[in-house]
Amino acid sequence: MQKNKCLTFGLILAGCGYSGVVNAETLQEALASAYLNNPTLEAQRAHLRSVDEQVPQALANWRPSIKLSGDAVRSNTFAKSPSLVETPSGVAEIYGSGTTLATSTDASISVQQPLYRGGRTVAQTEQAEAQVLAARADLANTEQTVLFNVVTAYMNVVQYQAVRALSINNEQVLQRQLDATNDRFRVGEVTRTDVSQAESRLSGAHADRTQAEGNLRAAVANYVNVVGHAPVNLAQPAPLGGLPATIADAQAAAVVENPSLASAQHSYEAAEHGIDLVAGELLPTVTLSGQALRNYEYEGPQTFERIYQAGVNVTIPLYQQGQEYARLRAQKQAAGQARTDVDVARRDLEEQVTKAWEGLETARARKLSYRDQITAAEVALEGVQRESQVGSRTVLDVLNAEQELLTARVNLVEAEHDEVMAAYQVKATIGQLSAQALGLSVPLYDPVKHYDEVRDKWIGIGSGPSDGHE
Repeated sequence: MQKNKCLTFGLILAGCGYSGVVNAETLQEALASAYLNNPTLEAQRAHLRSVDEQVPQALANWRPSIKLSGDAVRSNTFAKSPSLVETPSGVAEIYGSGTTLATSTDASISVQQPLYRGGRTVAQTEQAEAQVLAARADLANTEQTVLFNVVTAYMNVVQYQAVRALSINNEQVLQRQLDATNDRFRVGEVTRTDVSQAESRLSGAHADRTQAEGNLRAAVANYVNVVGHAPVNLAQPAPLGGLPATIADAQAAAVVENPSLASAQHSYEAAEHGIDLVAGELLPTVTLSGQALRNYEYEGPQTFERIYQAGVNVTIPLYQQGQEYARLRAQKQAAGQARTDVDVARRDLEEQVTKAWEGLETARARKLSYRDQITAAEVALEGVQRESQVGSRTVLDVLNAEQELLTARVNLVEAEHDEVMAAYQVKATIGQLSAQALGLSVPLYDPVKHYDEVRDKWIGIGSGPSDGHE
């Protein structure tokens, strides 16, 4: 019996591609690879950098706008006009003509400095700041999603490799069972029915192995998509630490750290500032302006003039077709929707934490039960095989016992898979499924680095992305 157990375990390792553990790719390594190379995560980082630029755009309303303009005009005027002159024969009409060349140039510089925009500059800046915080939370949520997808892909490959190995081993066991049944049939110990039952189980085992191989190929394809390369000798991950002690602790941590909820809250703040931004259109605006102009004329004696102007412009909106009122009402409704979205996110989060926690507890309990079932099934199979040898059990009894043991082993593989997935799901709901929280050996992306670089920029067109890695 011990020999059979060792043989089964060896087949599982071989089926999983484990020729040794030296080159095995750990889950941590797969997570690190995806963190550095996953295109979905890279795209979200670029999106955050674009949102960062909304803050300097808002702050630009405090700054002056300066324009330099000039022109040069060259004119060529031809004129022809009649005139009457006296001649010996009488009065005659004579036409005279002439060409006039003239050149004029002027240059001017104008400056406009906003002094008051109805509070819109402050509101726009606060709205942009809230949108940046929401985008950072979205990036954190995307990071968690990508890393969780890596865990899913990793564990699916591990699971289907183990199931395939069990299926191959089951095929071999049933093939030996069929051969032995045929031998017994030839000497008259069993009937044709026993042979057919063995053949039926072997055909089913062929189908199960084919299905397992198909599932494994699909899992490998998903792994390549998420991680960026094919799996190499994947190893069963160690138990995940740092989980909350109780579901109440998990719920409390999720409210504070879950990025989806944080994103909804910051989006609501941005919508509230949007109300002030639109309302500012109903208030007066004050602008300080200045202009310096110099004009040159080159027709005849050269002349030029200088003009310096400065003034304060006050604009008081009285009625603007009612559009601003409609947009203000719409913005208030949008803010109300954003506030409701926060409540929805909080309820969804509470459900997600509960599901993940219960899934973890269930998987742990199932794993223990399946281990007990495997132990009992192994004892039962050994007893049925011995009883079959003395004729007190049929071939069908042996086949059923083997099937029950196989089912228990497959169920244990699935339970171990589900336990790992549920643990990482709990980690995600409390906002701790990040490269930093998991301690991945990678340079961490700093979402604040690019923001600090561009916030107070007055000029510059460089669009090269800051990698944000420390």
